[in-house]
Amino acid sequence: MPFTSKIERQTDYNDFPSSIPIVIDNGASYFRIGWAGESEPRVVFRNIVQRPRHKTTGETVTIVGDHDPALLKYFDCTRSGPRSAFDSDVVYQFEIMEYILDFAFDRLGANGSEIDHPILITECVCNPVQSRSKMAELLFETYGVPSVAYGVDAAFSYKYNQQLGVCDKDGLAICPGFSTTHVIPFVDGEPVYQGSCRTNVGGYHITDYLKQLLSLKFPQHMAKLTWEKVEDLKMEHCYIAPDYFSEAQVFQKGTKEAEDKTRCWQLLWVPPPTEEPPSEEEIARKAAIKERQGQRLREMAEAKRSSRINELENQLHGLDFLLQQLEQVEENDIPSFLATTGYVSKQEIEASISKATHSLRKAKGEPKGEQAEIEESSTGEKYPLIHIPDHMLSLEQLKEKKRQIFLKTTTEGRLRAKQKRAEEGLERERKNQQDEERRLENPELYLEQMRAKYKELSEKVEQRKRLRTNGGHTNGNNPSGGVGRGERLNAAQRERMRLLTTAAFDRGKGEDTFGAKDEDWQLYKLMSKDNDDDEDGLDADEVELTRISSRLQEVDPTFVPKQEVVPSQSAPEPPRIRPLTKEDFQILIGVERFRCPEILFSPNWLGIDQVGLDEMAGVSIRRLPSKDPDLEEKLTSSILLTGGSCIFPGISERLEAGIRMIRPCGAPIKIVRALDPILDAWRGAALYAADLQFPEQTFSKMDYYEKGEDWLRRYQFLYTL
Repeated sequence: MPFTSKIERQTDYNDFPSSIPIVIDNGASYFRIGWAGESEPRVVFRNIVQRPRHKTTGETVTIVGDHDPALLKYFDCTRSGPRSAFDSDVVYQFEIMEYILDFAFDRLGANGSEIDHPILITECVCNPVQSRSKMAELLFETYGVPSVAYGVDAAFSYKYNQQLGVCDKDGLAICPGFSTTHVIPFVDGEPVYQGSCRTNVGGYHITDYLKQLLSLKFPQHMAKLTWEKVEDLKMEHCYIAPDYFSEAQVFQKGTKEAEDKTRCWQLLWVPPPTEEPPSEEEIARKAAIKERQGQRLREMAEAKRSSRINELENQLHGLDFLLQQLEQVEENDIPSFLATTGYVSKQEIEASISKATHSLRKAKGEPKGEQAEIEESSTGEKYPLIHIPDHMLSLEQLKEKKRQIFLKTTTEGRLRAKQKRAEEGLERERKNQQDEERRLENPELYLEQMRAKYKELSEKVEQRKRLRTNGGHTNGNNPSGGVGRGERLNAAQRERMRLLTTAAFDRGKGEDTFGAKDEDWQLYKLMSKDNDDDEDGLDADEVELTRISSRLQEVDPTFVPKQEVVPSQSAPEPPRIRPLTKEDFQILIGVERFRCPEILFSPNWLGIDQVGLDEMAGVSIRRLPSKDPDLEEKLTSSILLTGGSCIFPGISERLEAGIRMIRPCGAPIKIVRALDPILDAWRGAALYAADLQFPEQTFSKMDYYEKGEDWLRRYQFLYTL
């Protein structure tokens, strides 16, 4: 499991005398600082810096390490992500390094402006002189450190485990770290840096590769796949396969073994609430409420109906009284009498009485017969203003006359449609009766004839629909020289086009007077209609097809009607949205468990043209100045794995199998893992810094100013204490 951070401020800084060194393990992933001679570092945190802005004040703050994500919700981190001072295990951003050292010394408990303790700080193998010089300049001039010493982290870990008897004096230290992997040979307990080897692949690349694969596999949960969570998934579930291709075939076949090796990360999922059926008491309560509401609506409707009946009865009484008074008035005084009442003639009063009577009968719910409908449709009684000349009418009466003309036209059309429907119903009944007589005479012949008629009509209807849709081509294509749109139009449509063209042509000649005459409006009505005379036959065919289809369904149980809509015109079915389940919020990690760590042995998967972990051991052995076979056997007999990326299960077996492929047959190979691959580097450095000979291996601020950068180039930490 990954090492957790410790960032609590220490309070015993002043209890340590100035002769006690401060030990710093400056790793690319974690920063560890503590006192020499102790077994655990005092402060541990992520070696990263963020500079977000506060969402409220807009002030830029500096956040060092991996603080609680709950605190970061108050800051805007979109423009400033985590930044590291390292590039392939080499410090090159010393501005960031200064923030990290400030935070580290503050957490250690330092209160003053200077650090009066010697410092031992780790670095990578063959660290460039420029980086070492900048680090010395930062420690001496910014913090006033009295003396500084440098050492390789992998060498400290190897020497620490050597003293504990885990490894021998002659051996190899293989350190897969956060951003690089190093191999250092040890001869007689001392590192031989001439034979060291490095590959630019580490735990950072494994985490990034796993994050890419999971993001491609589960793009809907990309926001959940943060770097910290993917890092935890890597350390918890990933392993090294003994044979990558055999392991991949297991997952490719989808066997029970592959299912057992698949891990599941369940995301937060809240099941939708299930609606329980209402109880009998709830149903009864809702029914009672509905009944009360209905009763209240019925009472309101009855009250409104009674008010309407009283109003109509009063209106009828007033009209009857007015008609009686009109009969007593002399003929010469009738116009003046009617002028005071608002009516034009006696016929209009009688029409109002008839209309009020009809409304009263309708309000009371009394049925009306056909004779009443005929009486209502009479023009003289219901529309008295139609035959009265316009000069005898007032402005309001002219408006009423136009309304009566419109109502008369609409009523006559409705009566004609009703009569037509009645005639069609009678005709349909007659045809059905004839069909029934034919069926009783010969049922088999009748069914055969009806099926043939249905097939003929259905093909005819479909053919005409295709012609109307595709423009005269049954396959929908319109090759060059085919039928044009004008030839596809029927007679009514061609007449309409002719009228439009004529009107447009005449309109361009002089003054535009269209609409001044009644004939123009009649022409406008004809142009506005888009009726199709040829469609009448099509409607008749469709009506007959519907009748035959219903008839066949009655007499033939095996009959299945065809689809009435052309498939090319059918609307696509809307996609059905499946409700989300618990499985939709699961992230399954199968082949990714061993595919991502495999890049330690195959860096070319990431486009890095370098050797893998097993081949690095052979390269390091070949780089040694001495070609003694006995020495090579001693080196392979004590291979120590250290570093944060060596804790994957199966890495020792896979590395042993890889080294055996490049070594002679029967060569002894022994691979051991450090007691604590993560903290052994700091513990080894703390042990060496506590030795009495440690001050002799440091260089002071005076040496730095006098000897300069050239002396740092020749500086090398001696591990023989």
